[in-house]
Amino acid sequence: MAFRGITKLFVTQTRFSQLSTLSYKRLTDNDVEILSKIVEGSIITNTDDLETYNTDWMRRCNAKSKLVLKPNSTQKVSQILSYCNQERIAVVPQGGNTGLVGGGVPMDSNEIILSLSKMNKVIEFEPSLGVLTCEAGCVLENLDRYLEKFGHCVPLDLGAKGSCQIGGNVSTNAGGLRLLRYGSLRGNVLGIEAVLADGTIIDCMSSLRKDNTGYDIKQLFIGSEGTLGVITKIALLAPIKPAYKNVAMFSCHTYEDLLQALSLAKSRLGEIVSALEFIDYEAMLVVNQHLDLKCPISLAPFFFFIETSGSNQEHDRQKLDEYLEEVYGKALVTDGTVAEDSSKAAYIWGLRERQVEAGVRVGWIYKYDLSLPLNCLYELVQETRKRCKGLASYTVSYGHLGDSNLHLNVYNTHYTQELKDTIEPFVFEWTASRGGSISAEHGMGFDKAKYIYFSKQKESVEIMRQLKRRFDPNGILNPNKTVLLDDSKCIRPPPIGKYNH
Repeated sequence: MAFRGITKLFVTQTRFSQLSTLSYKRLTDNDVEILSKIVEGSIITNTDDLETYNTDWMRRCNAKSKLVLKPNSTQKVSQILSYCNQERIAVVPQGGNTGLVGGGVPMDSNEIILSLSKMNKVIEFEPSLGVLTCEAGCVLENLDRYLEKFGHCVPLDLGAKGSCQIGGNVSTNAGGLRLLRYGSLRGNVLGIEAVLADGTIIDCMSSLRKDNTGYDIKQLFIGSEGTLGVITKIALLAPIKPAYKNVAMFSCHTYEDLLQALSLAKSRLGEIVSALEFIDYEAMLVVNQHLDLKCPISLAPFFFFIETSGSNQEHDRQKLDEYLEEVYGKALVTDGTVAEDSSKAAYIWGLRERQVEAGVRVGWIYKYDLSLPLNCLYELVQETRKRCKGLASYTVSYGHLGDSNLHLNVYNTHYTQELKDTIEPFVFEWTASRGGSISAEHGMGFDKAKYIYFSKQKESVEIMRQLKRRFDPNGILNPNKTVLLDDSKCIRPPPIGKYNH
């Protein structure tokens, strides 16, 4: 497979060459013995077993950490971090390891991995408040199944829901398909318990929706990717699960038609719309050729997905039918289908949600997660496709059209530096020139940390560094992720106007 051998080794060495100058202790047998006692033997040291934790989901990052610790309580996390801080041992917090920007894997063999997988208990659910309290290691899909018994759901839906953990979701401020309906995790997380680098336990747990007493400390941990503290418990809003859903898929000939169909969906479907997604023709081609998923409607340059959810089946279907009449009447869509049962709905969503899985089958993925104004969002795809012609197997796009989140993926059978240099930093420069964000929902991780100035001003970056130094003065938590302490390793965007043509 393309991930193995020389290619993987080359990429790993490239990453290591960019590490900061912070000094960390080399792990000793004595350290392993002391840490093993804290977790009562719940450790992994076998090389074969370690590979799962050392390698990210897309197999682009592969480190050689020699130790995984699996504590089962906040107190044990506290003891581990207290010792590691004292000894200056670098620690990488890890949830389900489904991240896509190298944020949950170590970059050096002396970094230890702190797995939260054993902290997977649901503490309580308060139906009257709709608040779920749980440990950080709970798998997202398991939480959804638990809440289903009460008629509620998690306000988050991801393709990796079967293995990702809620602590990792919160640490990366994950987005997903339900963001349009329920908003981001920043608004849905009511409380957090976290452990700082020195072992201090910060208890910001609350089930209150209103609390105006000073700074909202928990927000610092949401989206910080484990660089300020390790999230151990979460209090989460759990909305009532909609009784009825409709899933529809349409084909559109032009991007302008797609945007008009989107605008009408927002205005006509309003309170019942829960997802507005799209994929382009090349994305459809990839899932067809590499996952054998056939398109259920006629092929076109763009495909538009709509999900509605509500409590009145007749009302919701009537609104959807009226919308269908309008978009067909205005010739905005050329073909379409509405799922009549859950299996067809799942199949339709699979065309959208299994894009990365299909890309892995191709070989190597250069993956970009961006926010851009809708009027220029697809221009970037077209420009990237032109640049990569003859170098890449596919240049595909898909994403959350309802909130202007583009996933731009370039697939090739194997890694080449020429192709990477063709894409980066062009994609980030182009995005910055349009006032976009270089990370819409996946975080910065290791991949994008050096490009932070493409989305943040220097004053904001310096505040981030000050927070990092205050919360983690020895820099042991997830080194070289999100914000680099060594400013000289950051890349600056080009002068404004370079890509405004």
